[in-house]
Amino acid sequence: MQLESIFVSSRTATVLINDGGLYHTLKPYRLRLNGECFGDTEKTVTSLFGLWPDTEYRLELLDGDTFLAGISFRTVRESCTLNVRRFGAVGDGEHDDTTAIQSAILCCPKGGRVLIPAGDYRVTPIFLKSHITLEVQKGATLLLDTDRSRFPILPGMVQSTDETDDYNYGSWEGNPLDMFAAAITGVDVEDVTLCGEGLIDGQAQKSDWWQNHRVRRGAWRGRLLFLNRCRNITVQGLSFANSPSWNLHPYFSDDLRFLDISVTAPADSPNTDGFDPESCRNVLLLGAHFSLGDDCIALKAGKIYMGRRYRRACEHIRISHCLMENGHGGMTAGSEMAGGVRDVQVSHCLMRNTDRGLRIKTRRGRGKDGVIDNIVFDNVRMEKVGAPFTVNCLYYCDPDGHSDWVQSRQPAPVDDSTPYVGSITFRNVTVDGCGACAGYLLGLPEQPVERLTLENVSFTFDPNGKPMAPVMAEGIETCLNRGLEAHFVRELVLRNVTMQGQQGEELVLEQVEKVVREG
Repeated sequence: MQLESIFVSSRTATVLINDGGLYHTLKPYRLRLNGECFGDTEKTVTSLFGLWPDTEYRLELLDGDTFLAGISFRTVRESCTLNVRRFGAVGDGEHDDTTAIQSAILCCPKGGRVLIPAGDYRVTPIFLKSHITLEVQKGATLLLDTDRSRFPILPGMVQSTDETDDYNYGSWEGNPLDMFAAAITGVDVEDVTLCGEGLIDGQAQKSDWWQNHRVRRGAWRGRLLFLNRCRNITVQGLSFANSPSWNLHPYFSDDLRFLDISVTAPADSPNTDGFDPESCRNVLLLGAHFSLGDDCIALKAGKIYMGRRYRRACEHIRISHCLMENGHGGMTAGSEMAGGVRDVQVSHCLMRNTDRGLRIKTRRGRGKDGVIDNIVFDNVRMEKVGAPFTVNCLYYCDPDGHSDWVQSRQPAPVDDSTPYVGSITFRNVTVDGCGACAGYLLGLPEQPVERLTLENVSFTFDPNGKPMAPVMAEGIETCLNRGLEAHFVRELVLRNVTMQGQQGEELVLEQVEKVVREG
């Protein structure tokens, strides 16, 4: 049993209870703070709120009355707290509280806290500034206005005055395009904590965001949180719901922590990805819960223009102790990844009722910088997942996605347009109730998937599972309870891999150059 301090601010803390559980602890525990009862927890990643700045604390974990573990920490000093009610916010769900909240943020000194207490606050997009904490307290909800005509627009590109450079503000699916600002927007800010037990509700179901969602109206749909060129940002404890499109979209940003958060949307809501870091570095996602209408997590790095211009990979990503439910993919890389996705570790996670576990999407045209490499799943459990892992190098996105050039199974020349998929590792993974297939790999004939390693992986199949096409490419049939199918792969390594209940052969291979099977 271990108790680890993850993050401490002026009035909050997040700890990791390492008892062998994934998202939930193996059993409920009691918390004792400075000798007093501080409630119970059943989550491996647990946050504490209502602390006092610049104060020493001792947190103890108990099983009943039995002491298990303890840690000490000191909260950070705070310059002051500005309550948005004193700036004119009403919090009745009817009055527009945007100006009051924005004024408090602009007035907040370095090291200060802007407090949004309990209430319903109707807002249009709010913009962050550096070196502050914004706390949305328990019982507080930010209700995003349903009238898009009241939203500011972030321009896709603005040319510098001397015409030698440009500035990118808005983004849509990997391209620099005009977009409506997010409910909470940060541009070039640093050292910000966004925390609390409150809710940011995009109210997309009460607006027209999800209607004709592929049509640009005024600008492309916004997000709930958009961080553009930001640094040292922590998002802690908050819940996000009903986003107009992607929920959380960090963009060209570094050193980010997302701790103990919840992201939800209806299963039929379009493009409501949960967490989409794009061309970001050093990202920690810990203790998150996702249940929504698209990929739970999607790592991205731009389409061709952004990928080739900036060559900025999404890299050094750590995802742990999360629960992914009801999405298209538990964790996806692509398809907008022309800058590359690499060094990604997913551990101690539970994926339940998702179409896929790991989902890699790329295609001809993503380019030579579109490298996906060193993706590792370790100690992950999947329940009722259609296809635990898929790699699709013929993904039929974009206007030319169904063209012969994209979809051909004949080798094309390897050139600047050819992407690359390197090493993918599944280690200590348990799959119960697998539906469509154990896994499906579809590489490029001219550039096969380099290596897939499965080590200590078990699959059991659900005969009542839902048939599905494991990848979105031309000529892919729906399947049910099939084993592992691989096309155009250089090396397949299987160590201590078991399957129970599959129909047909465990392995169906085409153009796989080397197979290593042990145990």
